[in-house]
Amino acid sequence: MTDRLSTTAAAMVSISAAATNSAATRLIPSVAVSAFTTRLSSRTTLSLTSLRSSPLISRLFLPQETSVRRFSSGRIGYSTASSPKCAASDPEQLKGAREDIKELLKSTFCHPILVRLGWHDAGTYNKNIEEWPQRGGANGSLRFEIELKHGANAGLVNALKLLQPIKEKYSSVTYADLFQLASATAIEEAGGPKIPMKYGRVDVSEPEQCPEEGRLPDAGPPSPASHLRDVFNRMGLDDKEIVALSGAHTLGRSRPDRSGWGKPETKYTKDGPGAPGGQSWTVQWLKFDNSYFKDIKEKKDEDLLVLPTDAVLFDDPAFKEYAEKYAVDVDAFFKDYAEAHAKLSSIGAKFDPPEGFSLDDIPAKGQPEKFVAAKYSTGKTELSDSMKQKIRAEYEGFGGSPDKPLQSNYFLNIIIVIAVLAFVTSFVMN
Repeated sequence: MTDRLSTTAAAMVSISAAATNSAATRLIPSVAVSAFTTRLSSRTTLSLTSLRSSPLISRLFLPQETSVRRFSSGRIGYSTASSPKCAASDPEQLKGAREDIKELLKSTFCHPILVRLGWHDAGTYNKNIEEWPQRGGANGSLRFEIELKHGANAGLVNALKLLQPIKEKYSSVTYADLFQLASATAIEEAGGPKIPMKYGRVDVSEPEQCPEEGRLPDAGPPSPASHLRDVFNRMGLDDKEIVALSGAHTLGRSRPDRSGWGKPETKYTKDGPGAPGGQSWTVQWLKFDNSYFKDIKEKKDEDLLVLPTDAVLFDDPAFKEYAEKYAVDVDAFFKDYAEAHAKLSSIGAKFDPPEGFSLDDIPAKGQPEKFVAAKYSTGKTELSDSMKQKIRAEYEGFGGSPDKPLQSNYFLNIIIVIAVLAFVTSFVMN
């Protein structure tokens, strides 16, 4: 018992010293409308193996500081100005950018074009090319004029103009992350599923790193089914994912001045919202649901757009299986769409850190720590109510509560208690 407590005390003293000394060192067809930039440098990683016997201190986390790596952006991000290499995004700035994107969507109704922007930056991925950035994918290359001039990207300069003020406000967010954040947020704000996104994408730094033209799908190829498979299979996406992603056409309109497809306006688009005109795939073209599949299947409304790559979803036997399912089961569509969207936005991208990070895993700045007794349990053993009460009393005794963060001397007090217990036990037993 003495040896065990002495070891525990020594480990806690070591942790205290470490805490004191740590220093903050593309794919709707053309008709449709890195760790952190902040690297968590000098992050203290604690090994608490020797403390697992104590339920009270089985999980302790020391404060950490971040250093923000910034990079400059020109007035227009799609110019030929270069950005520094390997600058990943700061998570707090990403959260702020997400809120600004939500406000932008409310005032401009630009959901469809933001989805298209994210897809077209990501949809250049070629799984047969290993090297980055030659393989394509979500890497921010679409900000450069040379790629913006690709035929499939007609009109996307308008999306960049919408996002540029946000990029300038949050300079420690990469273009690659910003495009994918905007795309996923637009889906969610239109009533679609929550996309399990990860961030930390690294930007390409110069227009010479843009992919060649021709990697994105065409709206009216001679053989629509073969064309869709050629494009999406090149990215590692299968038939289910092709059909699920096609469902994003529930949002947006086709404008003939950009794509050569659709009517100049219909009864559903002549009054907007947003800039009037174009032809939509669905009646409520700013609402994300499974109407796309229902309307294609019924073929009742001549004012709704059906492209060759849309109609083939119910003509090709393998595609039809999923299209029929999604037409009647919106939950199945939402589930498969969310997974396919997240996959598309990540494949081919280079992340820093390599595993990326989720904004949902990062607590809000200044958010107090909530008391959860299970955090202080060991293994899979459930604590008794009396033990939970004792632990809570100790937690609050040291200044912690469900409504306020712990006092700065919490860990020091724990260390002192353990040290005293070790000393008294040693004295008694000897």
